[in-house]
Parts: sequence; C-alpha cells; structure tokens
Amino acid sequence: MAILSSILIAFVALEHLYILWLEMFAWETRGPKVFKGSLKPEMFPPTKVLAANQGLYNGFLAAGLIWSLLISDENWKVYVAAFFLGCVIVAGVYGAATASKRIFYVQAMPAIIALIVLLVSRY
Repeated sequence: MAILSSILIAFVALEHLYILWLEMFAWETRGPKVFKGSLKPEMFPPTKVLAANQGLYNGFLAAGLIWSLLISDENWKVYVAAFFLGCVIVAGVYGAATASKRIFYVQAMPAIIALIVLLVSRY
C-alpha cells in the first residue's frame, strides 16, 4: 500500500509539473487548446503573466510532493505529503467552485485518492 501511495503522490506531482509547464511556458501555444471553451483565444496574450504566476504556485505544490517522497522519516513523510495533497485539494475545490467543475475531477480528485491511500497505508 505504501508503494501505491508513493505512485499516486508522484502522479499528482507530475500533473502539477505539467500545469507549471502549461501555464508558465506554453500558455499562448498549448493553453488555447487545453482551455478551449473556457477562455476566448484573444484572452491568452493579456493573461500570460497571470497564468505564469499560477504556474509557479503549481510548481511549489509539485516540489512539496516530490520532497515528501524523498523524506526517510515515515512520520514526516506522511505529514508533508498530507499537507501538500491538502493544498492541492483546496485549490481544486476552489477552482471547481469559481472557474470550472472539471478542475475538481482533474486536480482535486487525484489528490483526494492519493490522500486516502496515504492515510490508509499507515494502518
């Protein structure tokens, strides 16, 4: 169960590294394809700096999750992973409530599953 937990945490981290790349480096190229229907194409250039800022925060979430995978003390590993997964869940719920319901399934749900498996693997 601990291996599954680590795999799920790594998946959530990779997802947030992808979001970092998308929002910081591919906002005007790949962004319109990913967010078609959510934003008009002409909105991508003027929102590039805002998206990059959001991408940076997603990078911090990924860094925290990756850090949790490198911690050798089992208690601290769980504490750090649970904290960062909780941050991802809050961000996903907020995004679903304010921007798009799809964010819940893409961002919050994987983190919820990872958190449940993490906590169950402790017992």
